[in-house]
Amino acid sequence: MKSGHFILVLFLATVFASSHCNAPKPTANDPSKENWISLFNGKDLDGWDVKIAKHDLYDNYQNTFSVKDGMIQVSYDGYGSFDEQYGHLFYRQPFSYYRLKVEYRFVGEQVPGGEGWAWRNSGAMLHGQSAASMKKNQDFPISLEAQFLGGNGKDVRHTLNLCTPGTHVKIKGQLKEDHCMESTSKTYHGDQWVAAEFLVLGDSLIQHILDDEVVFEFTDPVIGGGVVNNFDPAVKLDGTPISSGTISLQSESHPIHFRKVKLLNLEGCMDKKAKNYKAYLVKHNPGDCVY
Repeated sequence: MKSGHFILVLFLATVFASSHCNAPKPTANDPSKENWISLFNGKDLDGWDVKIAKHDLYDNYQNTFSVKDGMIQVSYDGYGSFDEQYGHLFYRQPFSYYRLKVEYRFVGEQVPGGEGWAWRNSGAMLHGQSAASMKKNQDFPISLEAQFLGGNGKDVRHTLNLCTPGTHVKIKGQLKEDHCMESTSKTYHGDQWVAAEFLVLGDSLIQHILDDEVVFEFTDPVIGGGVVNNFDPAVKLDGTPISSGTISLQSESHPIHFRKVKLLNLEGCMDKKAKNYKAYLVKHNPGDCVY
């Protein structure tokens, strides 16, 4: 071999070895590391569907739901009167076992025509029906509403209550058919941000959490009862257990902002032999495992 060829071969071998040494190594799976996902990307409503009563699916009437300053903003600037046009912004993918974190704040004044009970009132609807399964004039999705309420500056007004449009639940083993039930939370007055958290375990347990304290919990949700109108009877099959569904954010006549909507899926691969095993999961899904 000529010396020039030898030097070239040696150089290429050195470059090849160096590139392999400096190549990023595959990240090892940390079974305890929580993989939170942001349902709201901070830029637009990608992944979300709008359904407002009296309007067709996807019709974001008067730009009720918009993204400004990195927040989902619910506003009624184009409304003459609210006129029972209850709206919901649905995350398209359903979930069953998860933790959810939502940061919200009430702002401004209620739109004319809003009900008195809807002042500084909104919510996160859990285990809901899909947006596509709602009828045009349906007011609320069949769901479990974690109700958000803001204070008036002086009176007690709990938040993270439970309201049940088209549903019933059990509390301490007893079936409850009340529409709204109060939590034990403190009152949040003014326009302050509130960090709400939810633990949802299929149909076995749902907890509403504030400041690391459980303020409301219930079990065994089923379809049933009223306080939902103009629904498809084929969807509202009373007595059916509810173990999964959509997550939606509400427009109920008072302006509100959402700046964080994060979810930790608790369903996935629980096989310790798999590359993507996670120790914090609650429900095993063999199809999610990678070996």
